[in-house]
Amino acid sequence: MTGVPASAAGGPRTAPAVRQAGLWNIANILTMLRLVLVPAFVVLLMHDNGTDPVWRVFAWAAFAVAMITDIFDGHLARTYNLVTDFGKIADPIADKAIMGAALVCLSVLGDLPWWVTGVILFRELGITLMRFWVIKHGVIPASRGGKIKTLAQGTAVGMYVLVLTGPLATFRWWVMAVAVLLTVATGLDYVRQAVVLRRAGLARERAERAGQAAEPTERDAGR
Repeated sequence: MTGVPASAAGGPRTAPAVRQAGLWNIANILTMLRLVLVPAFVVLLMHDNGTDPVWRVFAWAAFAVAMITDIFDGHLARTYNLVTDFGKIADPIADKAIMGAALVCLSVLGDLPWWVTGVILFRELGITLMRFWVIKHGVIPASRGGKIKTLAQGTAVGMYVLVLTGPLATFRWWVMAVAVLLTVATGLDYVRQAVVLRRAGLARERAERAGQAAEPTERDAGR
């Protein structure tokens, strides 16, 4: 042994090992919890045709836990490098599942107009599909407006899950109206971003193809 590190002696350096997050980490466990809460929430909300206020309080608690864990699992995954392929797929599914289940159940019970459910679900599904449409050109980041929209939706739906009367029932209507407006406005903004991103990506691809086509001509001219 020379006592000289391999890097100093000009030898090959070994790249530091990158720790791969396992499936059973806290972020994924919270995502799994949200998925389990979806059928539990439906059972609690639809018990006795949704007429029992106590069961609806239990349903609200399940919905609140699901929405809170939605905030924490993504933050934990990014902060502690716990991002996994399972989380990338399951997290958005869990988000859409709990919100979709709540909207559909409330409309079935007659507590929420079907057009509200349709607008929100159409927007959420459409934006998800649109992200896949432009994913090869880039990623559309979550905007501040989108986060506010999610908060407004969660608050409004949570208030509709509870049995409210009087001024609170009127207030929740206005909260839902704000949530619908934000849903539409942010959806249109995401569409604009997707169109701009796709145009830029296509222009970049055309420029690359043009450059590749010009290379053989330049080489032939130099012969």
